Amino acid sequence: MAADLYGELQLSEPDPKRGLFSIVPGLALVGVIALAALWLSEHYGPPVILMGLLIGLALNFVNANEKLLPGLDFASQTLLRCGIVLIGLRITFSQIAGLGITPFISLIVIMAAVILVGVVSAKLFRQDVMFGLLAGGATAICGASAALALWSIIGTRRLDQSQFTIVLLGITLASAFAMSFYPTIAAFLGFTDVQAGFLIGASIHDVAQAIGGGFSYSNDAGEVATIVKLSRVAMLAPILIIVSIVLSRSNVRDAGSQGSGITFRQAIPWFIVGFLILVGVNTFVQIPEPVTSIGSTAAQACLLFAVVAAAVKSNMSGLLAHGWRCFGPIVATTLTAFMLAMLFAVI
Repeated sequence: MAADLYGELQLSEPDPKRGLFSIVPGLALVGVIALAALWLSEHYGPPVILMGLLIGLALNFVNANEKLLPGLDFASQTLLRCGIVLIGLRITFSQIAGLGITPFISLIVIMAAVILVGVVSAKLFRQDVMFGLLAGGATAICGASAALALWSIIGTRRLDQSQFTIVLLGITLASAFAMSFYPTIAAFLGFTDVQAGFLIGASIHDVAQAIGGGFSYSNDAGEVATIVKLSRVAMLAPILIIVSIVLSRSNVRDAGSQGSGITFRQAIPWFIVGFLILVGVNTFVQIPEPVTSIGSTAAQACLLFAVVAAAVKSNMSGLLAHGWRCFGPIVATTLTAFMLAMLFAVI
């Protein structure tokens, strides 16, 4: 049941013949690629996630070496979930409360509409519904981080590695494009700092790009964009829980199960619980700044390792076989997020 509910979440059982050192070769490869991506990002400016994704795709032929697979699996699964938990150190419930009821309701409407458009557009472009859910959820919440978290729930049985990689690539490119042009559009329209901050924070996918885009407009706009964006990130856990429960019930119906119901552990994976615990701790306990900084850096590192490992494990022939239509849901959700955010910013 657990494997059916969460796909690869519990699909890879530890091999008793493999020791701890079996993950070293694959993990070392991922680490080298991550360092290369970080160097390119720091020296030439592109997002580090995009660099890690592209280098990983270029080296995907090495996944034929079975000695690398334990480390790649560890990075793409275990480190992914650890990164999701550590994201909780960035968020407090008070940040969401400080946003106010009207902007918060606006965010909920935008996020719900974007996810719905993702699912509907996937059908229009003849893609899998799960692909549309992943594209919509990643656009609505926090880009690559949300894509990784949602994919850990959806699982490889419902959505293959190549489709997941397409979403990561499209979301990262769209986020970089948005950070470059949305502040310019806000300035052209004569938006105030609050309006520009809401537009940028409510529509740009990744956290770093949203905050960077806000501060490129003004300091006040950057502060508003940060609060709005972190409020979207805080919705990650509720959306993951909803997706988990919906997919769980769908599996129960498909299997013809009657009466047994769904346990708490099946409906809510451990990393979601850990995420919520850290958000609560960060809300009610004054965590020292060095600890928060280290935790945030560790979260970024874990997610970068997970992206690189997923790219290395990707099947390039399968990736190319999907054609141009696979980017349709990503474009549709990106445009929906931007138009609705601009509408609410004007209102």
